[in-house]
Amino acid sequence: MKSITTLIALATLVMAAGAEPSLTIYNQNFAVVRDTVPLDLQAGENQVRFAGATAQVEPDSVILRDPAGKHALQILEQNYRNDPVSEPLLLSLFEGKTIDFEKLRMKDNTETRELIPGKIVRSGYVPGGEAEQPIIEVDGKLQFSLPGTPLFPDLGDDTVLKPAFNWLLQSDSAGKFDAEVGYVTGGFEWSASYNLVSPEKGDFADLIGWITMKNESGKTFENAKIKLMAGDVNKIQPQIMDRFTRNRAMALGAMAAPEPAVTEKAFDEFHLYSIARLTTLHDRETKQVEFAHAEKMYAPTIYVYDGAAGFQFYGLNYDQGYGQTGNKKVLVQREFVNAETNQLGIALPAGKLRFYRRDADGQLQFVGENTIDHTPRNETVRVTTGNSFDLVGERKQTNFHVDTGDKWIDESFEIKLRNRKKDTPVEIRVVEHLYRWSSWEITKQSDDFVKKDSQTIEFRIPVKPDEERTVTYTVHYSW
Repeated sequence: MKSITTLIALATLVMAAGAEPSLTIYNQNFAVVRDTVPLDLQAGENQVRFAGATAQVEPDSVILRDPAGKHALQILEQNYRNDPVSEPLLLSLFEGKTIDFEKLRMKDNTETRELIPGKIVRSGYVPGGEAEQPIIEVDGKLQFSLPGTPLFPDLGDDTVLKPAFNWLLQSDSAGKFDAEVGYVTGGFEWSASYNLVSPEKGDFADLIGWITMKNESGKTFENAKIKLMAGDVNKIQPQIMDRFTRNRAMALGAMAAPEPAVTEKAFDEFHLYSIARLTTLHDRETKQVEFAHAEKMYAPTIYVYDGAAGFQFYGLNYDQGYGQTGNKKVLVQREFVNAETNQLGIALPAGKLRFYRRDADGQLQFVGENTIDHTPRNETVRVTTGNSFDLVGERKQTNFHVDTGDKWIDESFEIKLRNRKKDTPVEIRVVEHLYRWSSWEITKQSDDFVKKDSQTIEFRIPVKPDEERTVTYTVHYSW
């Protein structure tokens, strides 16, 4: 683990450029914030109140510095208050002062309002502890209860309603300047989502990617510079967080003037997305920004029949009925390569992918959705959108024989594929799992196949409209 001095040195790099507030939001419900604090200090010790942090700030992550480097600042003490506003809390703010208490009385069946001046000797408020009885002085006498409902004077501003830091700062010289404060906070999250829109027919599609940001931190950020970190960030380990903080500082210093709506850069083992425009993100607001757009991207539809889906090789298996499911569903999948040659070619954060297709009237119809994982450039995305209505598969075992003496198994299958589409030929990929033993050989087959891995083969069978095709094969296991 790094020393405190090293942590502070690295964290100050977060505040490398610009006076506008800055956010780096991680998709794990936290963010790194950089903001400005106006200071007017004397040389030596200074009492400073900062009420501009979020309601979910991590107090021990706070860093304060003079961006111009003219003042050496040190936080000697830091007290953080984030108490919910309550009557005892407001009473504590007026300890030693006299306020009015309202008491309602009934006289001749008429309710009358009486104002009773009372000095708050003790509010009873104990931060983080169990409240004590208040002590109020009324007409020179002390009482251990409120004489009525307290009526509090105007506070002048709402700073008491906000989380606040009370700092004891040490400054090497006097001066008035804007300091920079950085901290880690909860209450932020972001996610990516994608819409893939296809014409009525064909394998080309348009893809639109959206970034959705949510702010539930208790603070609004006006005209903020926002960055989004994509990747599996381990926030628990301080040394990893140090690296992310350092990377973020590098990104802030590398900003160019004119940029598209969102730019993407690789950092270490992660990717950083920068929103070019200054953006206001209100508290309890959800905001979307488009970050990816590809037109006429090749994304063919793939049909897969996996008659024994879910059955795998776990060891030698003699059970004749193992893997006989009766599944007739043919999966519908879409596939595209995330490459510049396919109109895309940027790192795609994990998120939901929705599929739409235009009907004969040109209207969009929703045809399925799924999720994708973080996908680097030049990698292939394949997701399942649902099951085909007009394609049917049937799989049955036609032969099974075991010889435990000579140690072998022969097993044969027949797979029937039917295309009930009126005028559309299709190719169906038949996936077969060789799950009985690790040593196997296909001794007979009706069609060519491709070995996908040590236990899986795949047939690619073209099927014409209203045609039925039959695939057969025999596998020999030995041990």
